[in-house]
Amino acid sequence: MSIAVIRPLFRQPHRLGGGHRPAYLNSSMARSFYLNYAYSPRPIFNDACSLSSHHFKPAKALSLRTSSIDTAVVETSESSDFVFSETFQLKRPQKVEGKITIRLESGNSDDNWRLTVGCCLPGKWILHWGVNYIGDVGSEWDQPPPDMRPPGSIPIKDYAIETPLEKSLASSEGESIYEVNIDFNTNSSIAAINFVLKDEETGSWYQHRGRDFKVPLIDYLQDDGNIVGAKKGLGTWPGPLGQISNMLLKPEAANSKEDIGELSVQKRGLQGFYEEQAVVKEILVDNSVSVSVRHCLETAKNLLYIETDLPGDVIVHWGICKDDGKTWEIPSEPYPPETSMFKDKALRTLLQRKNGGHGSLGSFILDEGSVAFVFVLKLNENTWLNCHGNDFCIPLSSFSVPPIHSGQPHSEDEEQNNESGSLLISGNASEANQEVSAYTDEIIDEIRSLVTDISSEKNRRTKSKKAQESILQEIEKLAAEAYSIFRSSIPTFTETDLLEEEALEPPVKISSGTGSGFEILCQGFNWESHKSGKWYIDLREKASKLASLGFTVLWLPPPTDSVSSEGYMPRDLYNLNSRYGNMDELKILVKELHEVGIRVLGDVVLNHRCAQYKNQNGIWNIFGGRLNWDDRAVVADDPHFQGRGNKSSGDNFHAAPNIDHSQEFVRKDIKEWLHWLREEIGYDGWRLDFVRGFWGGYVKDYIEATEPYFAVGEYWDSLSYTYGEMDHNQDAHRQRIIDWINATNGTAGAFDVTTKGILHSALERCEYWRLSDEKGKPPGVVGWWPSRAVTFIENHDTGSTQGHWRFPGGKEIQGYAYILTHPGTPSVFYDHIFSEYQSEISTLISIRNRNKIQCRSTVQIMKAERDVYAAMTDEKVVMKIGPGHYEPSNGSRNWSLVAEGRDYKIWETS
Repeated sequence: MSIAVIRPLFRQPHRLGGGHRPAYLNSSMARSFYLNYAYSPRPIFNDACSLSSHHFKPAKALSLRTSSIDTAVVETSESSDFVFSETFQLKRPQKVEGKITIRLESGNSDDNWRLTVGCCLPGKWILHWGVNYIGDVGSEWDQPPPDMRPPGSIPIKDYAIETPLEKSLASSEGESIYEVNIDFNTNSSIAAINFVLKDEETGSWYQHRGRDFKVPLIDYLQDDGNIVGAKKGLGTWPGPLGQISNMLLKPEAANSKEDIGELSVQKRGLQGFYEEQAVVKEILVDNSVSVSVRHCLETAKNLLYIETDLPGDVIVHWGICKDDGKTWEIPSEPYPPETSMFKDKALRTLLQRKNGGHGSLGSFILDEGSVAFVFVLKLNENTWLNCHGNDFCIPLSSFSVPPIHSGQPHSEDEEQNNESGSLLISGNASEANQEVSAYTDEIIDEIRSLVTDISSEKNRRTKSKKAQESILQEIEKLAAEAYSIFRSSIPTFTETDLLEEEALEPPVKISSGTGSGFEILCQGFNWESHKSGKWYIDLREKASKLASLGFTVLWLPPPTDSVSSEGYMPRDLYNLNSRYGNMDELKILVKELHEVGIRVLGDVVLNHRCAQYKNQNGIWNIFGGRLNWDDRAVVADDPHFQGRGNKSSGDNFHAAPNIDHSQEFVRKDIKEWLHWLREEIGYDGWRLDFVRGFWGGYVKDYIEATEPYFAVGEYWDSLSYTYGEMDHNQDAHRQRIIDWINATNGTAGAFDVTTKGILHSALERCEYWRLSDEKGKPPGVVGWWPSRAVTFIENHDTGSTQGHWRFPGGKEIQGYAYILTHPGTPSVFYDHIFSEYQSEISTLISIRNRNKIQCRSTVQIMKAERDVYAAMTDEKVVMKIGPGHYEPSNGSRNWSLVAEGRDYKIWETS
């Protein structure tokens, strides 16, 4: 829901117990609009009263009678007077249609041509444009030569020009045409002119089919679907274009200069054309709402009158207050016509249309005992008019004067929002914090109940996917509410107190394994780290650096004795002498990481374990060391290792015996081992390897037994592809990850493999539209359960020297610009930290921390098109990635560019 602010046009004197309050228009429209609000007192008599000093004129009589249909009818007498009168001037957004015109024509010679771009809608239009040079495959936008730039042009960085459109001489009365002319010579090395149109009044950008306009100037140029002038020519302009062959190319077809020769291309000469593109702009239309109150001493009644010129049906959602507590109450009858009850909390009255249908009005008879009339206006199901996010509160008495706004918003949307909003704490801090703690405990209990409900075996079989999703959404909503309540208690302390408090105590977490929500994870190794034989010592030298970069959690490699040097084929679990270092070196490293404020995750492999002995059949399934299990600890359905346990609860890993977690003795031993690691080494949490191999309910058991600060599982399987091309809809893939998290009762998060895969296709193929799902949300786990999504772009398996699924080269910072500005818990790969990317990653982390972006932050996708993706997080940060153009509209916020690099930009609001 958008919110448009109504700001005062001029200051008014203090009146009615409070200063002027701006009002808000809540609307379903995608864009926020500023609305102007003005106070206009309407003196009815010659000796107008001074509202600021609360003087009122002698009362004139107001007689009342009741009609046969219990509708109050008003007759004004000489003993009534105006208690209150005010007019709100406002502007309402309305869409108007127009056209963008593009004209290409030859000049005074065959080599000189002119491109004219125009628009017939009023506004402050700017042409944002650049050129593509012949042979320049890597970039479609460069600055044109100086002699090609029209007067008034301003360079934008090193890739574009902005030129204002001027009012054309061809403008007629009642219609203005704004145009800009670009003159060029065909002998230049320019292949195409690219542009978008910007309206500086609204900050809106206008493109061609979701892409930049492209005007080709050479014979050979591929058509990405955004070329103008290539489909038709009009007889009024020279050179009909004729038939164009059907050779529409996919944007991903060309990856290098060598590929160009293999592509089908369009061949045509430079010919004149004229095209029109429809455009829709939202303008502001003036409206007003007037409220006045008369009081009758003889009848002890108040008559409140509302009049507005807002179009269509206008509903007054209203009640009364009988004291200064601003609690809504329903008055006694009679009520105006077209009045209905709303949930026994308020009344709704449809205002009556004026004669001629322009605007509406209504009157309300109220008892003298009421202190205030409280209301909001409902224009349609998604548009409400209120005051500064609160209710209009109109005084009904000259002796008890409340503020112009009430503290309890009253609309369906606002009531729903309040259910998950922050609790404002006032008064005694300790008492308030006790109330908060009790309330959040109730919420946590409700969350656990919901998780248990959805994760039970019976309900997994019987509940529909839609019902399960509904429960998940409710869980996340409750979690966000509990967390926002916790965060809202912080402002009761000073900033210094807060910093000292955070330094003394660890962050509060909602449940074991989920952290505080503000974690930034670093994978502290790669596939080659074991080769030094002293990795723990090497990392000690980098501890302070990692802390200074902003990392709060470090993921260390598997610590146990292992058949494989990398540690992922564990053997003797209690033997912590590995290729990375010995147990003492590990303990010192963890201690020093804690000293610089970094928590540590141990990489534990629970799915499988390498045996040390063979059974009587020569099969390796007998274990040694302190946990000397026999073949009963091995699942029965893996023929390679002839286990005598139960069938596997997950997918088998065929390189080693898969452990049967259904065995009580196995679970007991694992819990004791994990607890030992926590106590002996000082691990703060777990990275769980190959969790696809066993049921998440066992993970829940291990998490609850060891109470880690943070835990994340590696649930890895393939995304959905059709004929080698990734499907847009990856709901099935992320659902499998969500199902595993559900099985853990939400005690652990999971790596968001879905988001990594989608980022691959989006960036590699220039298909940034993939970064929005069908509901306009992030398409990975982060779009469904952000507090349990650990986002990443690379790890020791996908990158490093293995390179099983390497992130698109040269686009790594785009990936980090995405995950470090979005909800979820971001994880940064070691190889990227200690590389040429370090400075940019550090900047992105600083932006995240400075704006307090966390795993439950809200994200609004502003744009998701072929060559650009843009999103706003917590209404504080806007980011864009991709070669296409996007800039946030300043509007109610003043956005400042704080970071930019190759195909990415970040803005903050000041």
